[in-house]
Amino acid sequence: MKKIFVAGHTGMVGSAFCRRLQQKCDVKVIMRTRRELDLCSQLAVLEFMKSEKPDEVILAAAKVGGIHANNTYPAEFIYQNLQIQNNVIHAAHVNDVQKILFLGSSCIYPKQVQQPMREDALLTGVLEPTNEPYAIAKIAGIKMCESYNRQYGRDYRSVMPTNLYGPGDNYHPKNSHVVPALIGRFHKAKEKNLNEVVVWGSGIPKRDLLYVDDMAEASLFLHNLDSEVFAAFSRPMLSHINIGTGTDVTIKELAKTVKEIVGFTGKLVFDQTKPDGTARKLMDVKRLNDLGWKSSTELQTGLELSYRDFLENQNSLRF
Repeated sequence: MKKIFVAGHTGMVGSAFCRRLQQKCDVKVIMRTRRELDLCSQLAVLEFMKSEKPDEVILAAAKVGGIHANNTYPAEFIYQNLQIQNNVIHAAHVNDVQKILFLGSSCIYPKQVQQPMREDALLTGVLEPTNEPYAIAKIAGIKMCESYNRQYGRDYRSVMPTNLYGPGDNYHPKNSHVVPALIGRFHKAKEKNLNEVVVWGSGIPKRDLLYVDDMAEASLFLHNLDSEVFAAFSRPMLSHINIGTGTDVTIKELAKTVKEIVGFTGKLVFDQTKPDGTARKLMDVKRLNDLGWKSSTELQTGLELSYRDFLENQNSLRF
């Protein structure tokens, strides 16, 4: 039976991988909470890899957050993410783990990049200042995987998901991403019979939004592709592949949709004194589509499923 260590299994991304992997009878999923294994500790990770000897690793653990969190905790975002990646990837190599799937982010691409964002746009311009520390860490993770592949013949693959949402999301009122922030804000306003809900920014920026279970499906599809097939769609120094829907929506359109799904009947106000972030973040998913995968969950459906999960798990959600 194949043993796969999912680093970050309690998060939205990691839990989506676990849901899919646990459906397979030939896979044993290895999981450790933060209390059980500190991924920022080099020694702890080395000892874990040596004792557990996983066959494969899915590196979904990361410190993540929205614009506010990235602006407030830049040191933590770059330090913790670099520590996690360095420790897990190197410890896996030392213990002869041949396959790793590394999860990156769409924020690795330059602020002024041509839309939709192609993989070869990496390192061609200045990054968005609000999330530069996080982006730098993720770029380092990609290059670390590529370096171990080149020097040691490993099969460490990197995927770059677009903006994700779905079950297990972080609903913290200040540190969450846009979809959970909107769901939480509209739900609270509905419960308190408020007259209006304020959304940061102008509402003009566009985002490509992918349901997290679709992301897990696409990532595992790429992870399990034959090495020769995968290599045909990547290069040694440009190995990452985008994962997204290929379409985007304005924040204003998104907010109106969430408002309707939640059932809030008050006014929607946009606070233009707050930052917008990147104007547009649409992933070019031609490589992924050419390999044979396309997303299947429509935004309306995904948002309805997300709100249902929110209602069913309010007492245990991360706020």
